[in-house]
Amino acid sequence: MAEAAGSPRGGSEGLPLPEGVRRARQLLHMSVLAQSASPCGRYLAAGNNYGEVAVFSLSAALSAEAKEESKRPLGVFQAHAGPVYALASTERHLLSASDGELKAWAWAELGKKGCREVWTRRPPPRSSLEVPEINSLQLSSRDNSVVLAGGDGAVRVMDLETGTFTHELRGHRDYVHCLALREQLPQCLSGGEDGTVRLWDLRSGSQVQLIEVHKYEECSRPQNGKWIRCLATDSDWMVCGGGPALTLWHLRSVTPTTVFPLSSCQHHVLFHQDLVSAGGGQGPTLHQLQLSGDLRARVPCTPALRCLCLHRRAPEHRVLTVGGNSPKIDVFTNLGYRAFSLAFA
Repeated sequence: MAEAAGSPRGGSEGLPLPEGVRRARQLLHMSVLAQSASPCGRYLAAGNNYGEVAVFSLSAALSAEAKEESKRPLGVFQAHAGPVYALASTERHLLSASDGELKAWAWAELGKKGCREVWTRRPPPRSSLEVPEINSLQLSSRDNSVVLAGGDGAVRVMDLETGTFTHELRGHRDYVHCLALREQLPQCLSGGEDGTVRLWDLRSGSQVQLIEVHKYEECSRPQNGKWIRCLATDSDWMVCGGGPALTLWHLRSVTPTTVFPLSSCQHHVLFHQDLVSAGGGQGPTLHQLQLSGDLRARVPCTPALRCLCLHRRAPEHRVLTVGGNSPKIDVFTNLGYRAFSLAFA
């Protein structure tokens, strides 16, 4: 279990460690688990396993006059007692998710000293002993809602205007790891530890489709398990992976069309133009894959990859940022090489 951000674990005599020594120890074991771009595209929020959120100025770090100080946070604040598993941004708020709670923070106040949450919401648990983590967030602008992936196997929908949980989508038999919204339809995909990808109708709260990925011979890798760790969707296409091989699917026909040649288990994936970007597994590598299955590039990264964030909002700040098992966040100004790294330290 990760050491809490404020825990004064002492030396051999049980005395609290000096702040500098404590922070140095944290940095050795720090992982960046979540990222989100600001509505204007000029800032990046990143959450780590100590419950902290750091806010970086992408515009300053990308400028021709950028210095080392430009690559450090404008501010770091304690968002949760547990890890920050997911982040998402509305036009006014940064949403952060941890163990059993979802918080909203005003973007206009982030980076300022004494920043406090605007509101906190807790999904209703099935028992008083249960505090399921929220592993993924997806925002639906169609109806101003947020979709949450729960460690208790539930997918929940919350109305952002009222803070009311409007749907609880049950079907997964274990952790829900990842979510993806379909752009043209009021539908959501979810992938879980039970080895299934499920398609949900967000209007009715009903399950539309079930794909047991590990039961398809071309995708199955029993030695790695059946869990689904990552997925993304683009129109009628989906890419997903984890224990099973990273695979491109045609959703209407429920057909796996391309199995990508990656032996390791991928942790995050996204579509970008005519490519699939994926990372995770054993090494610090970002894979750029063509839809045909060909590996276009294998790009070295600083961290063993846990999360990707593609910045599309501001044309002058269109970059890919990569976080993982390191206090550093790599910035790619094109998909072929790492330009520089931001740092929590």
